[in-house]
Amino acid sequence: MNTNLSSSVPSQLETDCLVVVVLDRSEKDQSEKDKPAPSVECSDAAVREAVKDVISSGEVTGKTFETTLLHRPAGLKAKRLLLVGGGKAKNFSAAELRKLAGAAVRTLKEKSIRSFTFALPENGVAAGIPANDAVRAVVEGAFVGNFDPDYYKSDRKDQKIDALTIVVQGDPKPLESAMQASRIVAESQNFTRDLVNEPSNRMTPTMMAERAKKMAAEVGLTCEAYGADKIRQLKMGAFWGVAQGSDEPPALIVLRYEPEGAAKDVHLGLVGKGVTFDTGGISIKPADGMEKMKYDMAGAATMIGVMRAIALLKPKVKVTAIVCATENMPSGKAQKPGDVQIAMSGKSIEIINTDAEGRLILADGLCYARQLGCTHLVDAATLTGAVVVALGYVNAGIFASDDQMYERFANANKQAGEKMWRLPLDDEYKEIIKSNIADIVNSGGRYGGAISAAMFLKEFAEDTPWIHLDIAGTAWMEEAKPWIAKGPSGIALRSLVEFVRGWSA
Repeated sequence: MNTNLSSSVPSQLETDCLVVVVLDRSEKDQSEKDKPAPSVECSDAAVREAVKDVISSGEVTGKTFETTLLHRPAGLKAKRLLLVGGGKAKNFSAAELRKLAGAAVRTLKEKSIRSFTFALPENGVAAGIPANDAVRAVVEGAFVGNFDPDYYKSDRKDQKIDALTIVVQGDPKPLESAMQASRIVAESQNFTRDLVNEPSNRMTPTMMAERAKKMAAEVGLTCEAYGADKIRQLKMGAFWGVAQGSDEPPALIVLRYEPEGAAKDVHLGLVGKGVTFDTGGISIKPADGMEKMKYDMAGAATMIGVMRAIALLKPKVKVTAIVCATENMPSGKAQKPGDVQIAMSGKSIEIINTDAEGRLILADGLCYARQLGCTHLVDAATLTGAVVVALGYVNAGIFASDDQMYERFANANKQAGEKMWRLPLDDEYKEIIKSNIADIVNSGGRYGGAISAAMFLKEFAEDTPWIHLDIAGTAWMEEAKPWIAKGPSGIALRSLVEFVRGWSA
């Protein structure tokens, strides 16, 4: 999708569709049943005149995601005018604007419209959204909305939006860099979603390594991919314990970004869970919904996408991404409940449940990152169903061993507009993962399952500042939303890119 900025008067732009935000500026909350006070967030008198009748009729209220399409609006050069509701003005933020841009794209796609112009909400910007943040939100939201997962339908319709113009006030030149950066981030998020969307027969560990290598060559990263021999040579017993049950060879993927001028004392390590299909192993999952387990490599896909973005954005900080990719299969070679595996760090692990495999491969991935000299670690994984029980499908779970590092990430997360919630890592939870026969067990049981999984990983991050993102409930949209299709979401990529760029500053 081509993206451009314009400082033209909205009513004078020739476009297939002009999109304008409508906010409800009534003072009371919806629970108090106050009469809506819809406000067209555009100072162009011709635009306000064109919508006067539909506003006064009560048809337009400003309710979130409410859409009203007008054809051949009087006084405008645009062929159509789309009014998109943004909800209460007092609650409007860049996060809501991002979703509105996605909703506009998805509304227009269905009507086979190929290009449109989005007028930034002027009053909204004045009320607290900096212009560069508004531009970023619209670009990111539009790209996310433009993605559809129906790759393999023989009758798939090409309904992509080809061009987006954003109307800004004043000189657009200072906002060009914000637009270009947000485009890189948005394209990388969709790159991640593309990886997650692939079925497991088209995204084996070997294929994932090939996709990572191809991407690295395109953007100037160093990429190394190793197989079973290297994994055994490194004594990654936890990783190999999961991989040994599959006929598909595992892959240890290492992506390196080493810019000139980077600080010598900071080396960020990004570790991703890359289970390209998870049957649960011998502790096999129920058949219902198992087809979705192709998404169990979303953490790995996120880290690969993050590396793409930072290679193009070029922050001055050293970053290494480590992806442990494998299938988890129930063959005659598979590990069994009761087995003991020796991790790369030397810790012994009693296997209680072979479906708690993600923490095993991450354990060796975290250890390897430390061996490579990483000073700060972040892992991302579709790790536990327990985090879905705790937070539903709305928030990803954050665990952090270091408060200062958490604050850095929380600031990045706020800027990115992704929903996440911090969960505890109190020492008392460590009792849950004690083993009678080994150092630790790989499953602490039903209660506090997301926390016990994080406590397990903390054993391998050791004293290195570390953040764990459990994205099991948010990496896959269970149903379509007005701004995003059902399927892979690309969660955490924007936050991680902001986090990395923050170290550069």
